[in-house]
Amino acid sequence: MKLFVAVSALLAVASALPASPVPYKQGEPIAILRLDNEGVQADGSYKFAFETANGIAQEEQGQLKQIPNSPEPVNTVQGQIRYTSDDGVPIILSYIADENGFQPQGDHLPKPHPIPEAILKSLEYNAAHPEEDEQKPYAKQPRF
Repeated sequence: MKLFVAVSALLAVASALPASPVPYKQGEPIAILRLDNEGVQADGSYKFAFETANGIAQEEQGQLKQIPNSPEPVNTVQGQIRYTSDDGVPIILSYIADENGFQPQGDHLPKPHPIPEAILKSLEYNAAHPEEDEQKPYAKQPRF
């Protein structure tokens, strides 16, 4: 029994050893063709852009914006990222990020399905008959 416990413990320790890591082979460095960087200015704005030899490019600018009912200004950002996907399709992603959240735009992004006709009619009916949406007070139901 002691031999069984000892062998089991040895097998458990051996199987818990980490596998030898796969060595990472670093490729050739990619040349930076353009790099513009205007760090954060006194007014909170910034701007940067870069482009690499493999076709990756990004441009972004941001500034602080005071919005109503907010004690502090919010950072608004707009920019664009360009690259070529693995299957050779050029990808262009434009984006805005502000008090309304992150809003990406690009031909590669999925498009929502159209709203079915029955749902559109239902929405039109609800908008035309708001009185039917009012909450009715709770009425006691008879007990049987």
